[in-house]
Amino acid sequence: MRKLFACRMDHVHRSFIREILKVTEDPKIISFAGGLPNPRYFPVEQVADATAKVLAENGAGALQYSTTEGFLPLRQYIAERYRKRFGMQVDPAEILITNGSQQALDLLGKTFIDEGDPVLLERPAYLGAIQAFGIFRPEYRTVLLEEDGVNIAQLENELSRGDVKLFYTVSTFQNPSGISYSSKKRQEAAAVLERHDTVLVEDDPYGELRFIGEEARPICGYYRKNAILLGTFSKIVAPGLRLGWIVAPPEIMEKLIIVKQGADLHSNILAQRIVWQLLQDHELDKHIRTVRAVYKRQRDLMVEMLKRYCPTEVRFTRPEGGMFLWLTLPEGMSALDVFHEAIKENVAFVPGNAFYVDGGGENTLRLNFSNADEAMIEEGIKRLGKVLAKMMEVYKL
Repeated sequence: MRKLFACRMDHVHRSFIREILKVTEDPKIISFAGGLPNPRYFPVEQVADATAKVLAENGAGALQYSTTEGFLPLRQYIAERYRKRFGMQVDPAEILITNGSQQALDLLGKTFIDEGDPVLLERPAYLGAIQAFGIFRPEYRTVLLEEDGVNIAQLENELSRGDVKLFYTVSTFQNPSGISYSSKKRQEAAAVLERHDTVLVEDDPYGELRFIGEEARPICGYYRKNAILLGTFSKIVAPGLRLGWIVAPPEIMEKLIIVKQGADLHSNILAQRIVWQLLQDHELDKHIRTVRAVYKRQRDLMVEMLKRYCPTEVRFTRPEGGMFLWLTLPEGMSALDVFHEAIKENVAFVPGNAFYVDGGGENTLRLNFSNADEAMIEEGIKRLGKVLAKMMEVYKL
């Protein structure tokens, strides 16, 4: 009997997080599992106004086929924002609008990865990238993520092997850990990459969500050869619009456009025009300041509740922005076992082993603080602390 499915499907699985989210649909469960922005602060009325204006003033154009690269005024806005934030000179022609950052990862996988190509990830790494690249059957390698960014010596060692096709990083408020690279580590990583031919893919979905400390220039701001930067409106406007982008040099952009044309011709042009109109009529930075203030309160409360209710043996990150905290349990303790007990107490999180491609992470877990109000955070962490204390007795820790 002939094989029905492509061989690549033998090596990919459903998203672990998406499967966990099905468990959390029960309204009794307090969920810290999803990587969700807080819907209370979606600009619903502003989007409605922008939509009405777009349809009234250029409805036919907004409903017609469009260019693969994306709506030029929107790409110009993105380029200008990079100039204002970081002093980076980005040509709009170097920007491709995508259906969220996740499509960007898929397009990059199609463009660069042949079966068996070495792809370097942080350890732990973003699960969405693991899944997107995994369908092209690369050889995953990892470099340790420290409190201030990747281990530079390991990065140099891996790239010196000469065969690493891509290095993928979330350098600011990393998913899952919440860790950000220091300015020193960013410059050191750029210097290492400058000496090699590896393509840098720097994913920056959370950089605008800084609520402590100074804004950090992307690694791509120090290094442009073979450097690709990803961005998205999902965290600063609304994820349902599914609008992200890729910044890439011309020779790479040419290939990405070809791949994008084969995928979907172009991203939703109505959504692109709506977002552009929204950005013309309303101050994005004002909206972002509101979201940052809310997330800071939620992050601070979760930190305080972890201090109050969790055993002192449990360590956790204290991110300066983004949406996630990362917990490390004592060695030998299984976060997956804790998860099953936590569900009985109606609280959920993501066990950390899903973010490791080379084993490990069994005693780690991710908490999302952005999509929970203060009462949920206090009660949810109280329940989690109770479960952790119980499990430590089971493990005799």
